[in-house]
Amino acid sequence: MDIDRAAVAAIRAERLDWRFKGLPASTFGSTIGEVADRRLDLFADGFVGPLVVLDAAALEHNLATMSAWCAAHGVLLAPHGKTTMAPQLFTRQLDHGAWAITAANVSQLRVYRAFGVRRVLLANQLVDPAGLAWVAAELAADPAFEFTCWVDSVAGVHRMSEALGSPGRPVDVLVELGAPGGRTGARDLETAVQVARAAAQSPAVRVVGVAGYEGALAHDASPSALSTVDEYLTDLRELAVRIKDLFEVAEPIVTGGGSAYFDQVAAALTGPWPFPVRPVLRSGAYVTHDDGFYRGISPLGRGAGEQPFRSALRAWAQVTSKPEPGLALLTMGKRDASFDEGLPEPQVVRGRDGVARPVDGVVTALNDQHTFLELPAGSTVEVGDWVGFGLSHPCTVFDKWQLLPVVDGTTVVDLVRTYF
Repeated sequence: MDIDRAAVAAIRAERLDWRFKGLPASTFGSTIGEVADRRLDLFADGFVGPLVVLDAAALEHNLATMSAWCAAHGVLLAPHGKTTMAPQLFTRQLDHGAWAITAANVSQLRVYRAFGVRRVLLANQLVDPAGLAWVAAELAADPAFEFTCWVDSVAGVHRMSEALGSPGRPVDVLVELGAPGGRTGARDLETAVQVARAAAQSPAVRVVGVAGYEGALAHDASPSALSTVDEYLTDLRELAVRIKDLFEVAEPIVTGGGSAYFDQVAAALTGPWPFPVRPVLRSGAYVTHDDGFYRGISPLGRGAGEQPFRSALRAWAQVTSKPEPGLALLTMGKRDASFDEGLPEPQVVRGRDGVARPVDGVVTALNDQHTFLELPAGSTVEVGDWVGFGLSHPCTVFDKWQLLPVVDGTTVVDLVRTYF
C-alpha cells in the first residue's frame, strides 16, 4: 500500500471549531466529512472572508494532465508534498500514478509517515542526529518503508556515519550536484565524485543515484535561462556516468525537476544511458498551478500543442472600505495569500445580486490583513462586494490555511486538511 488510506479517510472524522479560518459558525461541532457532504454554498451559508478555495475540476484536470505527460515522456513522478502538505491530495497524486512523494525536512516526513506514505525522497541533506535516529527507527520498524535523502559533502557523509553507526538498513542517499550561485549540492563534478566515494565507503549509507535542482539556477523562460538549465543537466548526467561503479543498486535514480523546467529535465534524464537508470521528476506545484509565476513559466504553457494546467486556487475577500476615489480596501492580507512571487490578481467581483462579473483593477500592496485594490475611474465596485483573486506560487498559500474548501462553482464538495 502506497499510503494508509484508512488514516487519510479518518481526516473526515475530525471535528471543526473556531480554530479553522473562514468556516460558517454552523459547522462547529460537525466533522469535516459531515460538512463536505452538506454541499454548502460559499456565499449563502455563512462562510466568512477572507477564504481560499480549490476548484474541483481544475484539480482533476491537473492531476490527469501531469500523469499522462509523465507516462508519455517516460519519467516517474515524485511530487514535492511541501506544496500542499495535504495527505488527501497526496492520495490523489498516488492514485494518478505518482511513484513517491518528496519531502524537504524531517517534520514533513513525520506527517507523511503518520499517513503511511511508503516511498519518500527527502530532497535535502539530513545530518541531524535526532532526525537520523528517527529515520533509522522507521526503517527498522517497517521493511516496506523506502527512504532516500541527499548528500552533497564529505563532511555530511561523516556526520551521517557518526549518527547512524552500522544500522540494520543503511540509509539510501543520492549524490547532489549543485552549481555556483545555486542552492545546495556539490559545486563541481570533482567534488561530487569525492562525496560519492566517501558515501560508498560508509556502512551507514548506500549510494543509489544522483539528484539535482535546476530551478535554483534560473527564474524565467528566456533563452539564456533555458540554456543554463540544459548545461546543468548535462553535468548531472555526467556525474551519474562518472560514479556508475559506486552505485549500490542495479537501477540508480537520476532525479531533478521543479515545476518550471521539467520538460528539459525529462528530456535529459530519458536520453540514452550506458546503463539502466530510473528517471524521476519532483514537480509539485502542478497540482494547483497558479495565476502568476507558474502560469508564466510552466512548460505546458510555453510548449506548442501541450495541454496547459489550470489554476485551481482562488481567494475571496470582501470590500470593507472605499476611503478615496480609485481605492478599495479588502479583508485579505499577507496572513492569507501569497505575495512572494507576485501580488494577487483581481479576476471577478460578486455584488449583492450574486452575479460574478469581470473586475478592472490592480493590487498595489498587501498589509498583514488588508489588500489595496486600485480601481479605474467609474468602477462600480462597492463596499460589501466580494472580489475573487488569482494567486501566484501555491507553495506559500497552503501553509496559511488548515482547511481549504474544494468547490464546484460556489458549492463546497470537499474540504482539504493541511498539516504544516
